[in-house]
Amino acid sequence: MTDRRSFLGGAVAVIAAGNAAPAAAQTPAERPGTDPALPGDVYASSRNRAPLITRDMVSGEANLASYDNLVRGGTTAGVQGPGGISLYSSKLDTVAGALNQAVRAQNGLEPRLAELAILVSARECDSAFEWNAHERLAREQGLAQDTIDVVRYRRPVTGLAEAEAAIVTLGREAIGKRKVSPATYAQAQRVFGTERLVNICLLMGDYFMNALLLHVFDQQLPPGAVPALPGAN
Repeated sequence: MTDRRSFLGGAVAVIAAGNAAPAAAQTPAERPGTDPALPGDVYASSRNRAPLITRDMVSGEANLASYDNLVRGGTTAGVQGPGGISLYSSKLDTVAGALNQAVRAQNGLEPRLAELAILVSARECDSAFEWNAHERLAREQGLAQDTIDVVRYRRPVTGLAEAEAAIVTLGREAIGKRKVSPATYAQAQRVFGTERLVNICLLMGDYFMNALLLHVFDQQLPPGAVPALPGAN
């Protein structure tokens, strides 16, 4: 079981040691709306409403390490995505990154079920960017295409394996309906136990947080990417 106190203690230490100076102001030479294929308030460099953050705009060793990790491909989306947006938060980015790594690596789930939880969160948040980033990963981890399509098209969970059905139903109710029924909770508790159930919630919640960033900054899909989530932004 993950030592929650040590993880939170490390996060608090990062915040306390945060940089006094925020990330540098937006580059004045760049203006939104230069790419006619993008919305008028979106920058071509980042494909969202904030210019693509560059290394010289980042302050503090921890944030520089985060930036370098993104550039090296340390996340699915790289700098053009939630990781790049988070870097504008000079004191909290490292904590957000550590949380993402922890909930993905230490959740106690089979990798395909972890990716399923991420897809359910993306679907319930209508986050096209997150969906496009993780559908391929889900298939690579062994999640069946039929299961992916149940989530994509919000089809009934009839026919899914018990663990898969529990994750899909839990996410649909917790995120989509803002209320979890006793039956849904009891099923998830029986299948996963308390620790893994909490981990599933934290994993879904982390991608809910990312979806919020992506919606606020209107993150567009990478160039050439085809939207794969019906009715999503």
